Amino acid sequence: MKVRSNAPSLKGRIADAAPERFFWDRTARLGVNDLARGTSFGGRLGELAGRSVIVATSSQLTTALALIELDGVARRLTILPPDTAADHLGPLFACAEADAVVIDAGTLDHPALDLPVRVVCAPAIVPTEEHSLPYVPTEWVLLTSGTSGVPKMAAHSLASLIAPIGAGQSLDGTVVWGTFYDIRRYGGLQIFLRAIVGGASLVLSCAAEPIADHLARLGRSGVTHLSGTPSHWRRALMSPEIKQISPRYVRLSGEIADQAILDSLRATFPEAGIGHAYASTEAGVAFEVDDGRAGFPADFLDHDRDGVELKLVDGALCIRSPRTAGRYLGAQHALRDHDGFVDTGDMVERRGDRYVFAGRRGGIINVGGLKIHPEEIEAVINRHPQVRMSLVRPKQSPVTGAIVIADVVLKADCARAGGEQQQIKNDILQLCRDALPRHKVPAAISIVPVLDVGTTGKLARRYG
Repeated sequence: MKVRSNAPSLKGRIADAAPERFFWDRTARLGVNDLARGTSFGGRLGELAGRSVIVATSSQLTTALALIELDGVARRLTILPPDTAADHLGPLFACAEADAVVIDAGTLDHPALDLPVRVVCAPAIVPTEEHSLPYVPTEWVLLTSGTSGVPKMAAHSLASLIAPIGAGQSLDGTVVWGTFYDIRRYGGLQIFLRAIVGGASLVLSCAAEPIADHLARLGRSGVTHLSGTPSHWRRALMSPEIKQISPRYVRLSGEIADQAILDSLRATFPEAGIGHAYASTEAGVAFEVDDGRAGFPADFLDHDRDGVELKLVDGALCIRSPRTAGRYLGAQHALRDHDGFVDTGDMVERRGDRYVFAGRRGGIINVGGLKIHPEEIEAVINRHPQVRMSLVRPKQSPVTGAIVIADVVLKADCARAGGEQQQIKNDILQLCRDALPRHKVPAAISIVPVLDVGTTGKLARRYG
């Protein structure tokens, strides 16, 4: 079965698209345009019509196929990230009023995925008869990446999700998007949708794939546009396989893009356009910056930009735009304030003609009553020419309650001898003393081989 090609759905867009494009993962390469005349559901798409569907596939490839087929067919799509806790599934299913689930080979035997209708999505497209299904406006539900309790469920429309892309974007079959993100999170979903709307191919990531293998695969696929968090990019720049790719466009989002990572990417890809975007699951994509500088121009707050309005409330960035989620499912949380603004919880400070991100409201370290954003210290540490990435965290202190310490990963070509490491530590501390107030200077520096990056692509931060 297929949806009418003139319906405003993802499958309708594919049916009307001229360029041939592909999805790649570690094991398969599929022609996306084949979905216009085929299915990955084995003839069972009609059973999902009008239902509230949980997409609980283990593979990003099957997720991508399922989302294209279900948009305009299901009344609600709830996308489960792979790290969703099993004890959260019951509350999430109840809140979504779920009555169907899409699974694949990797989740076929999952005991908690027991809903009235269970349909398997295969990593293959087979021809199918063309029977029209009535178009249904689909509500897209994304889980927030909160670290405690059941995640909140942000409800978007396809229109709000693709608003920052531009519905009139011309199709370009020469573009190959790649991403370090998982498309089951907002950042990765944005890249998936950019590929669909823009008529491009897409190289999918895989959590179990070593970064060197992923970069090599991106190179073989001829990636032209590549997106990830600053932490994704810092890890990629540590791999010799970074030389396998030569993208025309490099994109960062999801974390603060400090000047050090922007400069490193400019040095590595001198011919590429480099941009960083501000976005969140609830607020959507607020803006993109392509001038090579950290932060964003102060005049972004002065006027409406493509329907997006920004304001500061007690130093926190708040956003009102057609790109934001419509609501949280359930009545326990309010997504917007009374004026329609979403409070992002991200703190910004004005410095000259720009605003720079200081850190998260909930990520402040309290040192003797003085509040510290760890990201501000990391931005200073990352300026050191021998530092690839850093993580500032608190350590309990009987005197001040907490002190700040820093874990630092050095660039691959830096000396590892103990004496030289000590000199690097001393240099980093001096850099901090020159740039920061005394209470923000780390009490200790540790050189570590790697820093943990969570499933969202962000540094794994532990407070307290």
